[in-house]
Amino acid sequence: MESIRSIFWKPDPAAQLRKCNQLIRTNIRKLDRDIVQLKTVEQKTKALILQSSKRAQRSPNQAKQASAETRIFARELIRIRKQSQRLATSKAQLQSVSMQVNEAFAVRKIEGSIRASTGIMKDVNSLVRLPELTGTMRELSQELVKAGIIEEMVADSLPDDELLEGEDEEAEAEVEKVLGEVLQGRLGKVENKRVEEKPVQETPEEEEEDQEMVLEEMRGRLEALKS
Repeated sequence: MESIRSIFWKPDPAAQLRKCNQLIRTNIRKLDRDIVQLKTVEQKTKALILQSSKRAQRSPNQAKQASAETRIFARELIRIRKQSQRLATSKAQLQSVSMQVNEAFAVRKIEGSIRASTGIMKDVNSLVRLPELTGTMRELSQELVKAGIIEEMVADSLPDDELLEGEDEEAEAEVEKVLGEVLQGRLGKVENKRVEEKPVQETPEEEEEDQEMVLEEMRGRLEALKS
């Protein structure tokens, strides 16, 4: 019935615009939630770096292991910040798409026709490839194709290695920068203290296991944000 109706009646531009704006708002809210979650994980990761540093100060014979842990957590912090930055950029792109879509429909109302926009198509194609937005962005792209704002396109999700492209470049320099920011000079004190003080009795292994469990939990939350 719907297909027969579409032969005789053209889509209502106002309804199309409402649908597009609804999908854009849905995607923006999704990004906002993910960004807030990443901020929470970022604060937790900073706390883990500080905890490892303090443990090294309490137990100099564990300073080497604690130093390795701080670097692991620092790398996770770098990943979190890059992902957060990527989501913030995607949100800005979505807001730009929203403005361009509303402008295109406004022009259509005045001129009676609509022109395909390469700018919107480029932004939508980029956003469709994000794992966080793939489903709803495909739906939005279909609505924009129906409205004639963009041409039909096919885009695959970005693989994880492409999302994190360049992460290994200057990785050590970034780790040092993050550690300097979070520890504010405490890392050097830990290394000196390990040399100066005598070894003391090791802390229970449960504490090390807790650190590993927290790291796994944190990585799980990051993966959940991508799904």
